[in-house]
Amino acid sequence: MLDLDAPTATETAEVVSTLRADLADGLPEGVTAQVTGPAAIEADLASVFDGANVTLLAVTAGVVALLLIVTYRSPILWVVPLLVVGVADQAAASAATHVLKAVGIPWDESTIGILSVLVFGAGTNYALLLISRYRDELRTHSSRHEAMALALRRASEAILASASTVVVGVLCLLLSAFPSTRGLGLACAVGVLVAMAFVLLVLPGALVLFGRWIFWPQVPREGQAVLADSRSLWRRIGDAVAAAPAAYIAGTLVLLAAMAFGLTQLRSGLAPEDQFLETPEAITAAERLGESFPAGTSDPLVVVTRGDQAQVDELATAVEDVDGVTQVTPVAPADGIGQVQVVLEAEPGSDEAQAAVGEVRAAVEGYADTHVTGGDATALDEEEGNVRDRFVVLPLVLALVLLTLVGLLRSLLAPVILVTSVVATFCAALGVSWWLFTGVLGFGAIDASMPLLAFLFLVALGVDYNIFLITRTLEEAREHGTRDGVLRALGATGGVITSAGILLAAVFAVLGVLPLVVLAQIGVVICIGVLLDTLLVRTVLVPAIVRVLGERFWWPRRVDHAGRHRADEPEPVEA
Repeated sequence: MLDLDAPTATETAEVVSTLRADLADGLPEGVTAQVTGPAAIEADLASVFDGANVTLLAVTAGVVALLLIVTYRSPILWVVPLLVVGVADQAAASAATHVLKAVGIPWDESTIGILSVLVFGAGTNYALLLISRYRDELRTHSSRHEAMALALRRASEAILASASTVVVGVLCLLLSAFPSTRGLGLACAVGVLVAMAFVLLVLPGALVLFGRWIFWPQVPREGQAVLADSRSLWRRIGDAVAAAPAAYIAGTLVLLAAMAFGLTQLRSGLAPEDQFLETPEAITAAERLGESFPAGTSDPLVVVTRGDQAQVDELATAVEDVDGVTQVTPVAPADGIGQVQVVLEAEPGSDEAQAAVGEVRAAVEGYADTHVTGGDATALDEEEGNVRDRFVVLPLVLALVLLTLVGLLRSLLAPVILVTSVVATFCAALGVSWWLFTGVLGFGAIDASMPLLAFLFLVALGVDYNIFLITRTLEEAREHGTRDGVLRALGATGGVITSAGILLAAVFAVLGVLPLVVLAQIGVVICIGVLLDTLLVRTVLVPAIVRVLGERFWWPRRVDHAGRHRADEPEPVEA
């Protein structure tokens, strides 16, 4: 057993790699050696990302390119938003790392990968909304410069509001108990701001520069019908919902509740060997070691104390009597710090091992400046930290997103309905994902940090589609009333919301190319949640609720529209 003097994950990976290379070169023929233990597992986790961010970026860009080609049905147009978002991704990565260094917040290897996925997803969503509105304005204006000016003015409100909700949401991670999670939150906030800036400042000029022919072969011409007036698939779906909105509300809620039933079966906490999709050397070696020695030999608990040899011996005696402890080894103090290494009978990561950690801590509780560390102790502390994060961060995310929507819509009822619909989507997505994890993918539990990150991204990004639909509904309501306005808005935005949702779902599913269970789980939950939000909640549930409530949907705000008296004026009296 070796003690490593490597304070960072990168340095640990380098030391373990050197040790493995030296062992491979120095052993006689026929003899093999493997390195395991907490440092080796940490090194294998770090090695997962060797070249992975390049692979992740390539796969993400490929998926986005394919879906943009399918969405626009143009061999040319897709290149412009992809290039703009691609440059934004590189700028975001550079800006985020500089900001993190400036404020002294650390980040790990997964931060840049998740940041890249978020920038591509959010940036492409904003580009889809702007391009859709630009194409619509080209059908009513002869000047492409005037069309873009109007499109930018009308789309920018939704894009700014959408980006604001995402930024506010991810910044809540700054309250996390984990430094790497705080780094992820700040990096993602910087990334979304950069993506928004490129879409609003760079993309409009690039599109206008190329002219109408960039849409070839479906070039928009002045005089063609705009989306809100067309009989698109989404308008026909809206008309069907409008015929029986109460029935659609009830049916959708029952379906979401049934999908969320899996929440009652959730089990969190991954053992070290369950964190990888492909078994690395550290796990293989630990399993082999467990066949001949106590299971906890590869990752012992360490009782650290500030005291002399007498106190170390006293601690060793106290720990020996704890159930599940098979071996206790006192280590002489160095510079006033002593250790007691404790080998458990239980397998690392098991419930029995974590229970033993609690008993060991109880046994040494009365000793000053004494702490219990090691893999199982760290896992137990991480679980408690994740529980704390969920109680602190999740309510704050909901409150801030709700306040952002209140400010945008100047309404109270509408934001509550929209945020509630997103929460229902998350519950359904996580419930279904649990059955997928256990029944198809073979995962026995979810990573303790996954629900928080999946909730954050799904709520923050899911609100995007609420904003796209409802801001257009508000615009149409001024002319046609709320009940008709939501149908026109669905017809105008249904295509872009669906395209954006499918693209975002596919982009997050790309996280599965990295052989880490937590990233695969995050990708699956967000993928399912975005598809549910796009195809069911935003297309059926929200329009049905708006149809039932009518003008009351905006309470306490009053929305006037042409041909209708103000809500606070008396009905006109016929002569």
